[in-house]
Amino acid sequence: MASSRIVSVFGATGLQGASIVNAILKDGTFTPRAITRNPASEAGLAMKARGAEVAKADLANKASMVEALRGSEAVFGLTNYFEPSIFSGNHTGEIDQGKNLIDAAKEAGVKFFVFRQGFFFPLRGSHVDGCESSLPSISKLSGGKYTEARHFDNKEIIDQYLRSSGIANASIQLGGFFENFWTFKLLKKTETGFNIAIPKFSREALHNWTWVTRDVGASVLALLKNYDDPTKAVSGKVYPVITASLTYPAVAELVSKALGVEVTFTSPETSGMKELDDMSEFASEFFKGVPIPNPELVALGVKFSSIEEFMATEIVDRFGAKSE
Repeated sequence: MASSRIVSVFGATGLQGASIVNAILKDGTFTPRAITRNPASEAGLAMKARGAEVAKADLANKASMVEALRGSEAVFGLTNYFEPSIFSGNHTGEIDQGKNLIDAAKEAGVKFFVFRQGFFFPLRGSHVDGCESSLPSISKLSGGKYTEARHFDNKEIIDQYLRSSGIANASIQLGGFFENFWTFKLLKKTETGFNIAIPKFSREALHNWTWVTRDVGASVLALLKNYDDPTKAVSGKVYPVITASLTYPAVAELVSKALGVEVTFTSPETSGMKELDDMSEFASEFFKGVPIPNPELVALGVKFSSIEEFMATEIVDRFGAKSE
C-alpha cells in the first residue's frame, strides 16, 4: 500500500529528480509525485508504472504548481536557468521560477521544502567553515571579479526568498556531476586513450564531484525523514552533497588506472561561453577542500558512494575495452 505522505519532485525526469524519486520508491516512507510538463512522456509513464504519482505543472505557471502540489507534505524544487527563453536573455527569469514555486508550495500547504541551490564553492582562507557560510553567488564571493555566472547569483536570491517564506527548508549544493563523463562527453577519446579538457582550470586546484545517481537521492531522502525531528535541526541549513574532492589530474590518473590506458588533462583558453569560463576561473582560484563525506549527512544516516566504486562500475562499463 502506497504511503499517504507525498513528496513532490520537480525535475523528476532529469538526472537529479530521478535519483530522488528512485530513492523514495526504494525506501517506502513516502510516495513520490513526479512533477513534469509532460506526464505522457516515456520517462513520466515509466515512473508511474513503478509506483510514483505523476502530475503536470510548469515553473512559469504558479496556478499549475499549486494544483500539482496539493496534498504534498514536502517538495524537492529546482529551477532551470538553461530554459531557452531565460538563457537567451531573460536572465532573471530563473528567479521568477523559484519564487513561483515557493509561493505555490506555501499556498498548497507544503510543510518542508528542499531546494537545489547551486554548486558548492567554499572559499580558500575562509575564517568560517561549515555549510551555512557557503553561498552560491560567484559575483559576491569573488568580490565582483566574476560577474557572468548569473545562475549562481539567481539561486542565492531564490534561497533567501525560501528562507523568508516561513516554510521549513533545507538546501543542497552539488559538485560537478560524475555523470558528465558521458552526458556531456567530458571524457574524449584520443589515439592513446582519453583526455579531459576543462577550460581555465588550474592543474593544482581541487574540484568537487557528485555521483548524482547514487548520492543525491540518498541525501534528500535523509533530510525528508529527519526534518520534523527537532533534535536533528535540519531546517535552515545548506548541505553539500559531495562524493569526492580531487584535482583534475588526480581524476585523470584514477580513470587511467581503471581503464588501463593513458588519460590526460588539458585546460584550453576558453569554453567559448563567458559564463562557463567565469565559473571555472572562480573555482580554480577560490576553491578549498571539504570533509568527505559530509559529516552532517552521515549523521542523518547517508551512506555515500566512493570514487573508486564509480570508476570500477560506470567508467569501466561505459569506456572500458568491452564497451567498444
